[in-house]
Amino acid sequence: LQIQKIVRATGPQLTMVLVLNGVIQDERPINTHALFLEHPVYRETATQLLSIPTKTVGAPGLLYVCQREMAAVAPHDRNVNIIGSDDATTCIIVVVRHSGSGAIALAHLDGNGTDEAVSAMVARVQELAFGYPEGRIELQLIGGFSDPQGYAEDLFSNIMQSFHKHPLEIDLTQSCVGELNTMVRDDINWPIIYGVGVNIKTGEIFPANFPDKGPDLPLRMARHFTGSHQVLDIYDAAVGMLRIGPFNYDPLRGVDLWLAQSDEFILKHLSTSPEVEPPHFAMQVRATLRYIQDNQFPAVTVFRNNNPHYFRRDETTGCWTPVRY
Repeated sequence: LQIQKIVRATGPQLTMVLVLNGVIQDERPINTHALFLEHPVYRETATQLLSIPTKTVGAPGLLYVCQREMAAVAPHDRNVNIIGSDDATTCIIVVVRHSGSGAIALAHLDGNGTDEAVSAMVARVQELAFGYPEGRIELQLIGGFSDPQGYAEDLFSNIMQSFHKHPLEIDLTQSCVGELNTMVRDDINWPIIYGVGVNIKTGEIFPANFPDKGPDLPLRMARHFTGSHQVLDIYDAAVGMLRIGPFNYDPLRGVDLWLAQSDEFILKHLSTSPEVEPPHFAMQVRATLRYIQDNQFPAVTVFRNNNPHYFRRDETTGCWTPVRY
């Protein structure tokens, strides 16, 4: 009985760490609807974000984060101006920021490796914030429209649970997800925002798209189709370099058959939201499948000697260029 009392007394303190509208929560919100109903302030912050025109961001100074990736960066990093991600339909882009230092971590989550990614994002931001004034850990969620299958709603719940379990207080400051990121066109729900960028100097967040998604894109995307569930940390802030891998993946059976199919078939069977994918989806998938076809065992053919691919910012062009490190 005594033990039960102790558990009851200490249990909530261990989990009451999600802060909504300035108030520590006993329980996480069960879904987006409940969040917006109980905390209308998130409607206001989402409306403000949605009112900002979408910017097309070029490659110079950009740290682009793909699906199932994360990166963390400090405001004084001279290699990065903007960190961002796009092409999120049922995925959610997660931004964690330390208010004292301005250190930012951004991830593009799809439901794989959420717990580990959340812990890693907070840890990386804390590392980058070391020695700076005290601050709060702020959380922003963008993406994940009201899709018919409810994938994004499940993901929202999954992400909330992971942050709520975290021992630190996490202050949710933006939640532009679900119904708030949905418009109806021809009786079909569409995402309003597909991507966001964050200005690392100011912390300003804005709707964005990124025509150039950085180097090694087919390799990075290959992980989605080949059973790699980890959220990959792609930036080494200590040396200011983009770092891809090393990782391995399972050979994909029937890749020739997939490549022989129409774009419509690829959309229908390889997307969680085929009706609302961006126009380049099928082309990107084909490039990735061809890469997998050519590199069935990346541990052997791509990451020789188990070395990552490193890229340094070229000072003339501002783009990532491969380096031996």
